[in-house]
Amino acid sequence: MKWLVLLWLVAFSECIVKKTLSGKNTLNNFLKEHTYSLSQISSRGSKLTIHPLRNIMDMLYVGNITIGTPPQEFQVVFDTGSSDLWVPSVFCQSLACATKSMFIHLRSSTFWHTQKVFNIKYHTGRMKGLLVYDTVWIGDLVSTDQPFCISLAEVGFDGIPFDGVLGLNYPNMSFSGATPIFDNLKNEGAISEPVFAFYLSKDKQEGSVVMFGGVDHRYYKGELNWVPLIQAGGWSVHMDISMKRKIIACSGGCEALVDTGTALIKGPRRLVNNIQKLIGTTPRGSKHYVSCSVVNTLPSIIFTINGINYPVPARAYILKDSRSHCYTTFKENTVRTSRETWILGDVFLRLYFSVFDRRNDRIGLARAV
Repeated sequence: MKWLVLLWLVAFSECIVKKTLSGKNTLNNFLKEHTYSLSQISSRGSKLTIHPLRNIMDMLYVGNITIGTPPQEFQVVFDTGSSDLWVPSVFCQSLACATKSMFIHLRSSTFWHTQKVFNIKYHTGRMKGLLVYDTVWIGDLVSTDQPFCISLAEVGFDGIPFDGVLGLNYPNMSFSGATPIFDNLKNEGAISEPVFAFYLSKDKQEGSVVMFGGVDHRYYKGELNWVPLIQAGGWSVHMDISMKRKIIACSGGCEALVDTGTALIKGPRRLVNNIQKLIGTTPRGSKHYVSCSVVNTLPSIIFTINGINYPVPARAYILKDSRSHCYTTFKENTVRTSRETWILGDVFLRLYFSVFDRRNDRIGLARAV
């Protein structure tokens, strides 16, 4: 019965399209007011594509892609913590979809759909979608007949200024079972090397990039330190955490996911609370606050990965809220696991240029410029 309903929706979706287009799109208004100044760059000889990202208040990095023929543009999070690509559709009636750009399938001559419906769960929300196929562009990189998802319902993404997510994790992490776009680009020879890399800016909207097919050395200092993955199939590494030369978490080593789709540094509740106590924070609502006057006196927290220390100073792990009050960026990881698992999000990655090497199952880290 649900497929009869779905087919009925497809047949009469022009009505939905008209309703969608008549509404306000606050994301598009925001983006028009804050246009990119850094153009997408491509070196055809090396097949290195450098694609601009926009920093939204140090909490989110988005970049544009286009889908369909003719192309429809979307602002997506390039996410190493997941593997699926999805954008909102005109079938989505969730509040979260109302303010976003929606994919209008009837306007694309290269679109085709399946009857596979599935759910994707994230740390902050979830979505239900339909697996479909169309042409997807990232700058001048193109993947034809790319499987992706159009959302039918979204929960937890209300008011967040992005349209969808472009997953860059391994294929085995896909909820839909579809081949991720990076794998298709690699398999089709669109990129010369099976690597991608991130440079994330701080305090400014422009300057952040994701690059595909190689590494631009202008974005980091010194040499890249290569870290083997815990196992092929996910961007996770071994680490421990210390402060003032004392281990404060991950004694004996633990697992850390290097995740461009997460803003904060997340870990088990007990250990995060211990770090908050060592910093001297005061809980208020969902955040832990500290006086802005003492930020410069707080110690750095050291993340040791593959024997190399990566210090994160207080000026990096302390942010200001809308009232200019200072809070820490350590937060409980609400996903329960059998092991002590952490997530190194954008707080860490703003300091360290990161390279994700699929050929050798490793991550490269170096001090960002």
